[in-house]
Amino acid sequence: MKLITDALLYGILDLGYVLPGNLERVTEAMLEGGVDVLQLRAKRASEEEVEDYARRVVAITEAAGVPFILNDYPELVPSVGAQGAHVGQEDFSVEDARWRAGRALAGEVPLPLIGKSTHSLEQAVATAAEGADYLGFGPLFVTPTKPGRPAIGLEDIARVHELVQTPVFCIGGIKRENLEAVLAAGARRVVIVSGILQAADIAGYCREVRAELLARQPAVPADAAD
Repeated sequence: MKLITDALLYGILDLGYVLPGNLERVTEAMLEGGVDVLQLRAKRASEEEVEDYARRVVAITEAAGVPFILNDYPELVPSVGAQGAHVGQEDFSVEDARWRAGRALAGEVPLPLIGKSTHSLEQAVATAAEGADYLGFGPLFVTPTKPGRPAIGLEDIARVHELVQTPVFCIGGIKRENLEAVLAAGARRVVIVSGILQAADIAGYCREVRAELLARQPAVPADAAD
């Protein structure tokens, strides 16, 4: 299974863009293109529907060695076999989400991954201190997936990487067309939603984005590699 610390491209299987009947096909295309983490997000679905969708996807992600994350339902993580959950600022604390996702089973299975959305430097620092495994930082741009949420822009991207050691995934309105600007501002990892899901060639789109991410990763000092 890939490590979250090695992940660069985070994809979201968003039921706002993907019909339930296409879940498997889109999942396979995203994984073929090199998505390092895959989250299931189904904001308008019931808990039972989310569980059903997750069971349909998890075997595909597991075979690919890609962490599968549930949005909003940490309590479903053990039953569907996901690797973790993602929660918002107004949802659970990291500790509570991790317990719901299976901390009680820590002696039997790996601790579940818990990611949390952050919308400012202050929230990012606080959430990292909570012990989140990764942070979502944004939205950088106005996006229809987060209606009413103001964009935070690119100005704080470099600074957030200085303030926290936790992996930071920039999110919100990022597409291939503005990726260069996001990376130039200091981003190392990104989440892309509509750009991927609305692409005519999902796998090809992911490959191009991931290649650009790889090309812009900071060089590792020679002494650090020894």
